Amino acid sequence: MLRPDTSAPQLDFSFEEPQTARRIWPVRELVGVVRELVEQKYGDVWVEGEISNFRPAPSGHLYFTLKDADAQLPVVLFRRQAMLLRFRPEDGLHVLVRGKVSVYEQRGQMQLVAETMEPVGAGSLQLAFEQLKERLKAEGLFDADRKRPLPAFPRAVGIVTSPTGAVIRDFLNIVARRHSGLSVLLFPVSVQGDQAPVEVEAAIAALNASGLVDVIVLARGGGSLEDLAAFNSERVARAIAASNLPVVSAIGHETDFTIADFAADLRAPTPSAAAELITEAQHKIAERLANQAHRLERAASFQFLQARQRLTRLPVSRA
Repeated sequence: MLRPDTSAPQLDFSFEEPQTARRIWPVRELVGVVRELVEQKYGDVWVEGEISNFRPAPSGHLYFTLKDADAQLPVVLFRRQAMLLRFRPEDGLHVLVRGKVSVYEQRGQMQLVAETMEPVGAGSLQLAFEQLKERLKAEGLFDADRKRPLPAFPRAVGIVTSPTGAVIRDFLNIVARRHSGLSVLLFPVSVQGDQAPVEVEAAIAALNASGLVDVIVLARGGGSLEDLAAFNSERVARAIAASNLPVVSAIGHETDFTIADFAADLRAPTPSAAAELITEAQHKIAERLANQAHRLERAASFQFLQARQRLTRLPVSRA
């Protein structure tokens, strides 16, 4: 039987943990560090989920929870960003939110600080349209008793539209044909894109302040709901309502309806129809004068013919 050689050196497998300095974190410092790390890592994210526990604050900030079947995330949308929303958030609505993940230090709670939000689905723009329409209607912005009649014989019209394209050409051609004495002042704006509502609002205010026109026309060609978004904005609707001059909305084709149409004093189915409506009274007078002139010419010709016939029947005296 072999015995272990006790004279050989023995290995010691026991060990002691090295003594390290214990770091004690103040709660605020630790949460602050975590917040910085989270914001650096997830500073620009898109999150999809369902709104629940929606709570608008008197300050204008919006608070809610974004959830799915397995998790939930508190969200805050501050007043400045909330004012730019094209729809009204509500519980149960499926949305896509862009923002940064952060930590609310006072509660040690992770949250999403939202920058933008949009409904999810093919009907998202239609939902925003219907919500804004109902809200402005409830305010009385579309009431018939606040609609102003168009001047029968305007001296000048201000048209707010793109300076290029068929819309302005057609408008000017119709005005020239039906009322050549009407002055047209073009206020060029973008009719599509994020800056379009701001430019249209500024154009309406500037034309009101100018004292140069008697009526304003908002005009653009047809397009999809996305293309017409500028004229479905609350900013443009309130600018129309605040106008001292009557406003004609001539947006898109006959089947297109926008928020601007409901807020305006008169809706024209097309920009060309707007030109016809504005010149209607003058055109009717011109037509009536032309008819009267034609009747006068026919009556004069008839009288001349009768006089000539009587003259031919007179006996000829012979010397």
